[in-house]
Amino acid sequence: MFAASAGAQEAKHYRFAHDQQLNSGYSIAYDIFSAKLKELSKGAMLVDQYPGAQLGQESQILQLVRSGDIDFAIVSSANTSTISPQAGVMSLHFLFRSDEHNVKALGDQKVFEAVRDMIDDTVQGIHAIGLGTQGFRHMYGRKEVHKVEDIKGYKVRVQATATEDTMFAAYGAQTVHMPFGSVYTSLQTGVMDFGENAVNVYLINKHYEVAPVLSMTEHEANNAILWISDKLWQSLNADQRHWVQTAARDVSLQEPKRAFDLERTAAAKLEKMGVKIVTDVDKTGFQKIADPYLDKLAKELGPHADKIKSLIRAIN
Repeated sequence: MFAASAGAQEAKHYRFAHDQQLNSGYSIAYDIFSAKLKELSKGAMLVDQYPGAQLGQESQILQLVRSGDIDFAIVSSANTSTISPQAGVMSLHFLFRSDEHNVKALGDQKVFEAVRDMIDDTVQGIHAIGLGTQGFRHMYGRKEVHKVEDIKGYKVRVQATATEDTMFAAYGAQTVHMPFGSVYTSLQTGVMDFGENAVNVYLINKHYEVAPVLSMTEHEANNAILWISDKLWQSLNADQRHWVQTAARDVSLQEPKRAFDLERTAAAKLEKMGVKIVTDVDKTGFQKIADPYLDKLAKELGPHADKIKSLIRAIN
């Protein structure tokens, strides 16, 4: 009994934050990571989840990880560009060719190492330890989108990255920046005409209530980076670091496929609820505009971004 009690006292709890609800790609990442870390550490490293932006929106979460106030987090690669602009490369439109290509790229060790090196070279206080996704981003509002001309002149909420601002302007839309938590009200009041996000994110945040038409544009991968604070990293011994890296690798290898499965399940639920899902989107018009920007934007973002883009495009 004394030994068991002593073992229990040695267990330490860590905070893992994200801005999505449960039953999301982010919570899947947490489940995989926390279970593996608990197993490898024999219960000594226990990770507690703080979902739904309890500890802040994504840009705030990143700053809290950097300051050491949050131990682990998963944050979109697009919002990561607020601390490392080159991370915007993961948001390049039509960089990822399919669900399978996205899953394969995020599980590729060379891609991960390039992302990790980009962060280590450009940001202090935080380290990338894994990759994840919430599927592809699509457009939703009260209007159907069948072709690129259908969004011309309309206001679209986008993540605050140079990639987003450039691409949606190229499509002829007006870009609007706001935290994710403000999207529902802004769609409801008409401050913006369209949101754009993954199917399951649209479902679990009930955006269909104010934007009942989901158009499957698949314009951008909704990828994310798994983080550890440098403060925690420096305090870990060699075994603990290995456990963290192993658990994070499991996220990169397992979460993307499960996230895409969740996307398909979410689409089926939405259809049953009566949401209008537009599947016959002519993506060629979007791609024709986007393609010349792939190389141009990657180069402009910087050498790390260009390397990541090249590695992803080379994956068959």
